[in-house]
Amino acid sequence: MPRYEFRCRACGDTFEVSRPMAEASAPTTCPQGHDDTVKLSSTVAFTGRGAPSMPSPMAGGGGGGCCGGACGC
Repeated sequence: MPRYEFRCRACGDTFEVSRPMAEASAPTTCPQGHDDTVKLSSTVAFTGRGAPSMPSPMAGGGGGGCCGGACGC
């Protein structure tokens, strides 16, 4: 489930909330009980850990067409 970062305008606390994407913009209450919160924009970084790496292109090899260059297209 995605996690969204919020900031409370009343106390300045920054906190995360896990919720479905369909509820991403729904209002939330800060841990201190204040209702005046705003969802922060955040960035996502994929490190590739756990996933196989992409094969490197063959030296001087194919054009990478429909089959990745294996047929020489």
